[in-house]
Amino acid sequence: MLRFVSERRIKDEVTGRAGLTLVVEAFRALRLDEQAVRLLPAPKRRRRFDAAEKVEALVSLIAEGGERVEDIHGLAGDLGYLRLLGTKLPSPDVLLDFLNGFHDPSRWDDRPAEKKAFVPRESAALEGLDELNRLLVERAASPKATTATVDHDGTIIESHKRDAKVAYEGTRGYQPLVACWAEEELVLADEFRDGNVAGGEDPLSSARRAFAHLPPSVEQRFYRADSASYCEPLLKWLCAEKIGFTISADMTRELHAVCVAVPARDWRLLEKRPTEIASVAEVEFAPGDWPKRAEPLRYVAIRFEPRQGGLFESEGPKYLAVVSNRHDLTAAALVQWHWEKAGTIEHVHRAMKDELGAGVLPCEKFGANAAWFRLNALTFNLLTFLKRRALPDRLRKARPKRLRFEVFSIPARLARRQRQLVADVSITDGRAEEWIRARRRLLDIFEGRAPAARAPSAGKVPAPRRGPGGGAADP
Repeated sequence: MLRFVSERRIKDEVTGRAGLTLVVEAFRALRLDEQAVRLLPAPKRRRRFDAAEKVEALVSLIAEGGERVEDIHGLAGDLGYLRLLGTKLPSPDVLLDFLNGFHDPSRWDDRPAEKKAFVPRESAALEGLDELNRLLVERAASPKATTATVDHDGTIIESHKRDAKVAYEGTRGYQPLVACWAEEELVLADEFRDGNVAGGEDPLSSARRAFAHLPPSVEQRFYRADSASYCEPLLKWLCAEKIGFTISADMTRELHAVCVAVPARDWRLLEKRPTEIASVAEVEFAPGDWPKRAEPLRYVAIRFEPRQGGLFESEGPKYLAVVSNRHDLTAAALVQWHWEKAGTIEHVHRAMKDELGAGVLPCEKFGANAAWFRLNALTFNLLTFLKRRALPDRLRKARPKRLRFEVFSIPARLARRQRQLVADVSITDGRAEEWIRARRRLLDIFEGRAPAARAPSAGKVPAPRRGPGGGAADP
């Protein structure tokens, strides 16, 4: 129908993924390849790929849109892309063996016989991957960042693996917890869980890990979460650490009665919606075992009144509540700030599951699936680093699929001129300049220079060299 014929020519090396090399260069600019070799298990055979090369392959695969380990065939079959990397890619079997190395069956030995919902301790390999992500966050965050708002929430990943458990809504799968640094758009920590483990099952451990991963520059700390985090140990810890928080409170009978008893004159308009009117009011309430000498918590009730009654039966108002230790905001401003977490943590869940590869788990082994999920979080953070530190401002809010469309899918024809591998890109001057500037900024970061100190100009930029053992060599 279109007037051309197809022909395969090995001599002319071309690729449609020239921009995907930015992911590898970002990984090496932060010197994460060196840390991966140090923190993750070494291959059993000397000739096998090292940990850095496996992580690079998996991160590139996830960034490209691969959802399964077998999708590495798509990258390995792109001869031009392999030429730009200067190396081969691990096979699916090698990558699956690497993921299986994160699974430690002995971690389930501590499970009480009567306890069905159980969160096992992480294996040493998973702890190493967590440390790798912590280093990424520390190096990718802005050095001037002094405030951190941690948004904490769980998400359900549907799966029909043999060992997958049924979650609270009837979905079979897994239910990991994720903590996101809202200001920097970085995943601080994750905790992989079976589907039958409720979000309210020890959220304190996950929250403490997230705050422990913040860089030393952070001075002000805040926390936002839904009712799964409404538990006394977490509330007491947040107060003791002087972390400002808002958490959706469980609407118990006692709290509901307090909300209903609020006089009409005490309600203040929050916002008018097409079908309802939202109002807020301060209420006095104390959770179960709250110390009498401790500073009382602040409870803000939210009332939703329908703007028009139903045809047959009029619905009464509905109530929600938010608990907080912050007194620097009005009730309305506090609720609005609390609701802002939906624009951060929900975005992270959607991006990781729908636009990266976290929505499809590789196998039935819990540890391997946990490693795959954490690698997706690491990929999300690496793309955030690319958007904020290397790519132009117009892509600062770009989702992964837009990065694939505009950046990763740059077509190039490869040639060797004067002993230098050259990628002749077939794109407009503006896009080519953006790509070159991004590579220059990454090279500046790799060599320890401030990217803004160098004037951007077009030209050839060599990729960081790999040293012995797969690490990046010193310039």
